[in-house]
Amino acid sequence: MTPIPTYQLLDALNWRYATKAFDPGKKIPSDIWAALEESLVLTPSSYGLQPWKFLVITDQALRESLVPHAWNQKQVADCSHLVVMTVKRKMTEADIDKFIHRLAEVRGGTSDALAGYRNVMVGDVVTGDRSAWIAEWAARQAYIALGQFMASAALLGVDTCPMEGFVPEKFDELLQLSGDGMTTAVLCPAGYRAERDRYATLPKVRFKAEDVIEHR
Repeated sequence: MTPIPTYQLLDALNWRYATKAFDPGKKIPSDIWAALEESLVLTPSSYGLQPWKFLVITDQALRESLVPHAWNQKQVADCSHLVVMTVKRKMTEADIDKFIHRLAEVRGGTSDALAGYRNVMVGDVVTGDRSAWIAEWAARQAYIALGQFMASAALLGVDTCPMEGFVPEKFDELLQLSGDGMTTAVLCPAGYRAERDRYATLPKVRFKAEDVIEHR
């Protein structure tokens, strides 16, 4: 892999902002969207367990129905693609076994050879203390995906807006998540900014590097 120039990374991160108004007439090309979906697939997670499912909502009627439960934020309806990041409410031994099987399939070997690793994970996220707050743990994993998705989008010239302003129970109901053992963690509309969005030209407000970075 050839690293991109540092200025290219910083230009993309300075260009991105939390888009307040999307142009509903501009759609993300299929090849670019395919790359962004792959960036979600490639997200790292604790143990590699990937306790999530990313719902890509393009159905306009469904997105319009979600707007009232997202504090009437129109980005949900006006973006090109709405990513709803959902996570597991709890982890089961079946979830661990599914991952172990996939691990053996991709890297070779047998599930039996990975029994020790399996037991460590079961003892942590299934039967251990962490199991009591597993949805919160899983949501933290989803935020790793959110960050990776937003940075990838910026590098490809796609606008995003991370959103916590929504009612999870209503999203879960409308997206029929209860039967899947999943719950909505965070939203990320993606698309292209509208010309009328004044926030696109406002300077970023960030603390100085010396205020937030300390070398020891």
